[in-house]
Amino acid sequence: MCFTFDFFVCIQCGTMNRKICSLCLFDTSFYKLTIRVYRKIMKMLVEKIEQKFDQEKVIEEFEDLTKDAGKIQEETLEKILEQNRGTEYLQQWGLNGKTDPQTFKNCVPIVTHNDLEPYIQRVADGDLSPILTGKPIETISLSSGTTQGKPKFVPFNDELMESTMQIFKTSFAFRNREFPIGNGKALQFIYSSKQFKTKGGLAAGTATTNVYRNAQFKKTMKAMCTPCCSPDEVIFGPDFHQSLYCHLLCGLIFGDEVQAVSSTFAHSIVHAFRTLEQVWEALVVDIREGVLSSRVTVPSIRLAMSKLLKPDPELADTIYNKCSRLSNWYGLIPELFPNTRYIYGIMTGSMEPYLKKLRHYAGELPLLSADYGSSEGWVGVNVNPKLPPELVTYAVLPNIGYFEFIPLGGNLNGMEQANSPVGLTEVKLGEEYEIVFTNFAGLYRYRLGDVVKVKGFHNGTPELQFVCRRNLLLSINIDKNTEKDLQLAVEAAAKHLVDEKLEVVDFTSHVNVSADPGHYVIFWELSGEATDEMLQDCCNCLDKAFIDAGYVSSRKVNAIGALELRIVKRGTFHKILDHFVGLGGAVSQFKTPRCVGPKNSSLLQILSSNVVESYVSTAFC
Repeated sequence: MCFTFDFFVCIQCGTMNRKICSLCLFDTSFYKLTIRVYRKIMKMLVEKIEQKFDQEKVIEEFEDLTKDAGKIQEETLEKILEQNRGTEYLQQWGLNGKTDPQTFKNCVPIVTHNDLEPYIQRVADGDLSPILTGKPIETISLSSGTTQGKPKFVPFNDELMESTMQIFKTSFAFRNREFPIGNGKALQFIYSSKQFKTKGGLAAGTATTNVYRNAQFKKTMKAMCTPCCSPDEVIFGPDFHQSLYCHLLCGLIFGDEVQAVSSTFAHSIVHAFRTLEQVWEALVVDIREGVLSSRVTVPSIRLAMSKLLKPDPELADTIYNKCSRLSNWYGLIPELFPNTRYIYGIMTGSMEPYLKKLRHYAGELPLLSADYGSSEGWVGVNVNPKLPPELVTYAVLPNIGYFEFIPLGGNLNGMEQANSPVGLTEVKLGEEYEIVFTNFAGLYRYRLGDVVKVKGFHNGTPELQFVCRRNLLLSINIDKNTEKDLQLAVEAAAKHLVDEKLEVVDFTSHVNVSADPGHYVIFWELSGEATDEMLQDCCNCLDKAFIDAGYVSSRKVNAIGALELRIVKRGTFHKILDHFVGLGGAVSQFKTPRCVGPKNSSLLQILSSNVVESYVSTAFC
């Protein structure tokens, strides 16, 4: 009777053999022990292999993938269609087992989330038949919901988790080559929303929650030498205000070990350090006395923090002195975390307005924009981390999904429907496109709603620059103003506040079509009090800063009414954040909606009920 293993060292007689020592077979209890020891050794070896992060190997694999992006795309589509050929959704389009791109494009229509929603809802409700995917979907991701006022259901599976880890590893490899870090920690402002069960028993939560709760995430972060300062109890805490306080406290406790400061979005980092300005003295007291503030009441968080928090008067004095001598909190991050190499998070699109404040906190530290993805899946990775956020591009990974691009030709009003989408390797330098996405989790020819511009190529794959969301348009007549146009208008008008050392804390907009003629409404939250004269100048400047030809001509003939600037109370946008979290959203996934539509009535109610002053433009009078 033989039990063969790759190797074996007999604990009883010390013999190395490929079989369990015959002597030991007579002792059944010892035999079982050796099996347990063997399995433990093998588990340790596997974990050690998983923990080793080979930066150059990851970069080499990325280079190989992108050299023949067209072939990889065909193979990826074939794999997706092979895995899901028996699904109800694909069978109705008559593919007849074919997996080539041309047949796929000829048979399967381009869709939006509204088209797929009935199928996704059936999955969420517990229908176990192969509706969208061959393998059952066990998890649902929720989109942020900040744009439309309610989150969307999106299927999430192991393949999406694998692509997430691939993105993280690739991004870190390129980032670490330019800004190497050692064995330190990351001050990560990450928060998990509550997961719940759908009608069909599927786990549902935000995309970030599904990632944070996955065992692969922690292993990957540990392998990349960037474990989070905060314990899991803080990340998964039920009250984000208490979690944020403890994130800050953990960061200060491990201040000299922090090598990177990050969050999913730039907004979360700015929000965290705005909070630090308010609570730093309480944090110092906690560190001095070694006792957590009574403002933290969640038992699991208090218990976890008690294991980290010990009386440290010397550290408390150091932090107190550093905070006291800062001038208007400039350079806060490098002052408190002196070994930080960079600030990391998504900084494009609706996050760009926070860059000025983030640079204020960061001092001379570089801001590195994180990668390009959405709740539906990932698109590209930042392989040029030295580029400033305003210029960042994303190289598309050709094996994480099948990509098509609808040519826009500068037209965002829907007329591009007549244009046939082109493949990943057929896009042209300098042109703008809307992304159409097919992934491993049941989305086929799905309009992502993002407009991107091709800024270059990395080997055979395009490098994309995010332009805007297509559905975030201010439009009344023949005017078309994007989120970026709004941002530029706000930046131009905000210059009137500089002399008084005031700033726009946050902003959004709304198209008021209940009036005749309809007009733009811009909501501002300010850092302090401004004079009526100054705010009237800001209002006029906003109106003139929208340079879209359709807007200007419509304003001149009064087809669009005078722009209205409404000033809201301090803390209004914090109320919007609280409202979002109350609906089950995660703070780390929050994006201030830049254009509030009529369907988002609850958000409009929060804004309208907090208006303290209103100004009407006289720019075109």
